[in-house]
Amino acid sequence: MTSIADVRDEYDFLDPDDRYRLLIDLGRALEAMPDALKTEATLVRGCSASVWVYPTRRDDGTLHFLADSNAAITKGIIALVLLTVQDRVPDDIAATDIERELAPFDLKNALSSNRTQGIPNMIALIRDTARRYG
Repeated sequence: MTSIADVRDEYDFLDPDDRYRLLIDLGRALEAMPDALKTEATLVRGCSASVWVYPTRRDDGTLHFLADSNAAITKGIIALVLLTVQDRVPDDIAATDIERELAPFDLKNALSSNRTQGIPNMIALIRDTARRYG
């Protein structure tokens, strides 16, 4: 899996159109989420597009998230968020400043408010999940 630092380095050199393409590519690279997991229980509230996030706990205690969206850019955003926490132990996830990790991408200014309004809810769901498993 690509690191958030690697994506940030690439993102910095791209023009706005290519940044959109990078986000779309990140979304396409997400592990497939089975349709059976796309339920009301896994739906992230407050997003303009549908976003589903499903956590699994691995034998080593790390959390692995499956995620999907019905919108390509939004799917890329959730992929970006997951790069900050994927396959880490719950205490590390809960302690991660996800907003600080995403700040260099300046998503609020780079994308429409419709596309970014659900980011705090995505982050809150991931943190709540980490606390429950921690």
